[in-house]
Amino acid sequence: MKQRRMLGRLISAFFLAVMTVMVTGCSDKLIVLDPKGPIGEQQKDLIWISVVLCLIVLIPVLVMTAVIAWRYRDSKTNKAKYKPEWEHNSKLETIWWGIPILIILTLGVITAKYTYALEPSKPIASEKAPITIQVTSLDWKWLFYYPDQGIATVNYIKFPEDVPIKFLLTSDAPMNSFWIPQLGGQIYTMSGMAMTLHLQADEQGSYFGSGANFSGKDFASMHFMADATSKEDFDKWVADIKNTKPALTAEGYKQLATPGVAEIASYSSFPKGLFEQTVTKYASGHNHGARLQTQPEPKKNAEAEGITQEKEGQSHVGQH
Repeated sequence: MKQRRMLGRLISAFFLAVMTVMVTGCSDKLIVLDPKGPIGEQQKDLIWISVVLCLIVLIPVLVMTAVIAWRYRDSKTNKAKYKPEWEHNSKLETIWWGIPILIILTLGVITAKYTYALEPSKPIASEKAPITIQVTSLDWKWLFYYPDQGIATVNYIKFPEDVPIKFLLTSDAPMNSFWIPQLGGQIYTMSGMAMTLHLQADEQGSYFGSGANFSGKDFASMHFMADATSKEDFDKWVADIKNTKPALTAEGYKQLATPGVAEIASYSSFPKGLFEQTVTKYASGHNHGARLQTQPEPKKNAEAEGITQEKEGQSHVGQH
């Protein structure tokens, strides 16, 4: 009777600890579990599915560990059977090998399905045209360009709700990781590479964003706010920046690229092609899902090329 009471207390303490962790998950520290967009919502589902599948194995193992430790303890009152020659039980081995294998296979299939569906460069299905925001991670600040609107910001972005955002990301400093927890998962920013990330906010609000990769002494200051507003408020914000803020010059960009912490700032314009120049200056050429706007060389058709070569040949003959 006392053994059952002790076992009951252990199980109760375990579930109390689990409930405490779950309750603290409602705090602001776990905002990843409070998504506000379609990508974040699907990623939250994957997190919970993975947790539940793992708990199917974890909880019985923890309970059995407590039961076995109690049942087979060294005590004079212990009435458990002593079987020193016991070494095999097909039924038990089928259970403790079969269930984990099924769970791993299930988790693998689900993870592969979500991984394909949530590929960062995959556009979000929407009737509304996406807004493009070019992102450059610097030491220790975030620089954002709005190529369609012609403005730039530091450590702050704004966009309309329920509109897909196409982020194009690179780095002009050590590698970092761009992350808005309530909208979707993080993606790396790397020098010489242009990464693509599609996100969307389903409702208005202010969402915390940060750098999620260690990049030096002030990496903790690499955070920004992402505000989702109405289309009217967004247009008014853009117009206000274009009318009241200074332009970002090439020299101004060099100052921003200098290592240091920066406050929120806005610019009415920026040098054309600055993002593309940042990507290509490292001569990498690896663009994950991003197509940089470069001017292609004109192609010559075969006939025109043949005529040109013939004229060049005649010219050389005449010279001889």
